[in-house]
Amino acid sequence: MAGKTGETVTGTKRGPATAAGLDGARERRVRTGGIELCVAELGDPSRPTVLLVHGYPDSKEVWSEVARRLADRFHVVLYDVRGHGRSTAPVPLRGGFTLEKLTDDFLAVADAVSPDRPVHLVGHDWGSVQSWEFVTVPRAEGRIASFTSMSGPSLDHFGHWIKSRMTRPTPRRVGQLLGQGAKSWYVYLLHTPVLPELAWRGPLGKRWPRLLERLERVPAGDYPTSSLPSDAAHGAWLYRDNVRSRLARPRADAFAHAPVQLITPTGDAFLSERLYDDLAHWVPDLTRRTLPAKHWVPRTRPDQLAAWIAEFVEANEDPAARAAKPAAAGTVRPAYAERFGGRLVLVTGAASGIGRATTFAFAEAGARVVAVDRDAEGAARTAEMSRLIGAPEAWAETVDVADEQAMEKLAARVASEYGVVDVLVNNAGIGLTGAFLDTTSEEWKRVLDVNLWGVIHGCRVFGAQMAERGQGGHIVNTASAAAFQPSRALPAYSTSKAAVLMLSECLRAELAEQGIGVSAICPGIVNTGITSTARFAGVTDPAEEKRRQQKVSRLYGLRNYPPEKVADAILRAVLRDEAVVPVTPEARGAHLLSRLSPRMLRALARVKPPA
Repeated sequence: MAGKTGETVTGTKRGPATAAGLDGARERRVRTGGIELCVAELGDPSRPTVLLVHGYPDSKEVWSEVARRLADRFHVVLYDVRGHGRSTAPVPLRGGFTLEKLTDDFLAVADAVSPDRPVHLVGHDWGSVQSWEFVTVPRAEGRIASFTSMSGPSLDHFGHWIKSRMTRPTPRRVGQLLGQGAKSWYVYLLHTPVLPELAWRGPLGKRWPRLLERLERVPAGDYPTSSLPSDAAHGAWLYRDNVRSRLARPRADAFAHAPVQLITPTGDAFLSERLYDDLAHWVPDLTRRTLPAKHWVPRTRPDQLAAWIAEFVEANEDPAARAAKPAAAGTVRPAYAERFGGRLVLVTGAASGIGRATTFAFAEAGARVVAVDRDAEGAARTAEMSRLIGAPEAWAETVDVADEQAMEKLAARVASEYGVVDVLVNNAGIGLTGAFLDTTSEEWKRVLDVNLWGVIHGCRVFGAQMAERGQGGHIVNTASAAAFQPSRALPAYSTSKAAVLMLSECLRAELAEQGIGVSAICPGIVNTGITSTARFAGVTDPAEEKRRQQKVSRLYGLRNYPPEKVADAILRAVLRDEAVVPVTPEARGAHLLSRLSPRMLRALARVKPPA
């Protein structure tokens, strides 16, 4: 059949694409400009089309994990860029990889796979560089419904970025230029004649998979494919045909004609975050995301990317949802929305109190949340409300955090069904009041099982997954002001929370080299439901225990410090990677005294509380 641009499309079949990680893919060949492009499709063609464009030195298989996650909801299309994978290369190579010819290829593919509807474009690395061309040239206007960009700037925007810093230099701007210049070392090498081809077809091509695994923690498997040496050799012409000419003479009309979602990996070794400082000038409708990860996010963070892509596609398919988005976003701090949107957050003790407020706070920031509690109904209510207030996805899980095997099963289930957790909040806890000599060994065991061992289990099973993924993460452990403020009335509770505080400090030191932050949150008197369920050691009369619970609840109610403020402190601690965070004024005061005047705290601890 013929596409709208007059290019020829050959038949569709199931073929070798399935052997490279694209199980069930339908393959077709699209002819354009004297070459044939290998195109793979997954999902229902009647649904919105998501078109994934790979970078250098990759082939379409770099997207296989992302494509698999999107195929249930969308028509997913991947193609090998000319000269890569199973697509043919232009002859001669010189001049065959210009952005103008790459635009011809994109339009031919889009017309073949989605002739009557615009496509949702997603690009990584050089796939993003060329997609910026597609989304800013007039001849592609109307063919792109949205564009998600990661790790690849527009060469036109980059050229203007360089010129503005050279014409109006300041120490900061010069530092930005030098910083990006150092990150772009490989671009200079790729402009040298013959040497890149010899390296890729020789030792570099053989060692590349191991280098990616070691430096980027890219998992082994179906990627990269056996065509890597020739892909990389051909792809050097992407740089030679475009970079110098566009940076020297950037277009002045490179304005995006579709909504753009920018995903910036904060650990990208090749691109500075500062490259996008002026992007709002070129993109009228811009959504920003940051991801604590390295360059090859399609392989290392497919769950996160798939969630963000799906959310952005659906928002731009539904005009009502799109219109409502600015109002919703205005209630959340921009830094929270940018950092946590689409991230996977698991909160224990999420049925009520601080856990519930924290789950809601992450949901409002656009995170995907897992609400965990031994109260199944409470966890389900939290998850349902989280979806209503902004979480793109929310799930409820029932578990007793003190049960080690149950926590291990939970971690395995979450990883397989939702992905590796980005932020873990170990919040589940119970209260126990009473003198040491009145506290039984069973009461000690229960407090330590939940308050300490529950945190240990969470840190161990989910922290191990974060470390294995190799892309960082954050663990938040809810301690208490009681961790550094001794009290004759709270020996068991204070001991458990002091242990949580020290555990957090030790983990912070150990996991720093893995890029995993650890924060200990230390609230004081917060108006939560823990007071209504707290136990009183030495009190055997149920009526007396009920009376004391009601009395403490009244006192906490008079203090009336809302759990929402603790939740905000938790999000802020993750954002800033803070170590120990006393939250309430009394917690901050006690923390200060523990450093400056511990004797005063010891004296206060001797005061007998009223019965």
